Amino acid sequence: MPLRPLGLGDIYDAAFRIIRFNPKATVGAAVLVSSIVMAVPILVTALFTATVGTAMDAGLGDDATAAEVAGTAGSLLALVGGAVLLQIGLVFVTGMVAHVAHAAAVGRRLDLGEAWAATRGRRWRLLGLTALLNLATAALLVGYVLAWIAVVAVADGALPVVLWGLLSVPAFVAVMCWFWVRCYLLAPAALMLEPQGRVLGAVARGYALTRGQFWRTFGIALLTVLATSLASQVIAVPLAIIGNVVVLAAPEYATLGLVVTQAVSTVVAAAFVAPFTSAVTSLQYLDQRIRKEAYDVELLARAGVTAS
Repeated sequence: MPLRPLGLGDIYDAAFRIIRFNPKATVGAAVLVSSIVMAVPILVTALFTATVGTAMDAGLGDDATAAEVAGTAGSLLALVGGAVLLQIGLVFVTGMVAHVAHAAAVGRRLDLGEAWAATRGRRWRLLGLTALLNLATAALLVGYVLAWIAVVAVADGALPVVLWGLLSVPAFVAVMCWFWVRCYLLAPAALMLEPQGRVLGAVARGYALTRGQFWRTFGIALLTVLATSLASQVIAVPLAIIGNVVVLAAPEYATLGLVVTQAVSTVVAAAFVAPFTSAVTSLQYLDQRIRKEAYDVELLARAGVTAS
């Protein structure tokens, strides 16, 4: 990456360069984690299919046996559980990519083992940070839903409800975007790369680094989310078509086909989305430190470049 304030093109170009420069510790880490996790629901579904049966038509029909219903339900629960475990695994991948991006900024390549070792001592704090921020997000959502319930309960007619919706929905979206950018976005990179290593300190650092830079940071992050979401859909659609073909051609293997196609889609999407998104976020963190703290001078010194 160029060691200067970065524009949108610089950040995206550097993210792709980091992935190409170090595919094992970026794409490889995401594929390894997602493959291991998503293999669990596939194995569970295959076991149920071979024993009690998990045909979609039987498992959900009126003539289904208790064993078939349990097999179908168990397979789908395993898929949901795999998705939850995958999100936890990708939290650690995010921490690894932060170290990979920081090392790449000074021309160093971390292998997969080095990237994993670099997160030692902060993995559980990173998981705790993610849990804390997700709980805060959930609390905001619950509070807004309760506010809606209260308004509907006390409103006399439809007009107050409509006015509440027109005023509160944009305000709530704005609050959530503000929270995402100021408190959530840069905190994981700060936790991984700064010596203080405290959860609340990382949130405070993310807040400080985005002060006066909200719209720029928000625009890059939102564009990244939209681009990766579109790419994920492009990946998912062909696999969903294959899954539907399996359902029509072999209904006795419908649940297994659904789980396999969903798992493969998740692994392929994670191989692209997780490394790229994490690299972009890490680069935004480095960019903000360069802009606010002249961090490029320290990075140049670490790279062995001296002023002439």
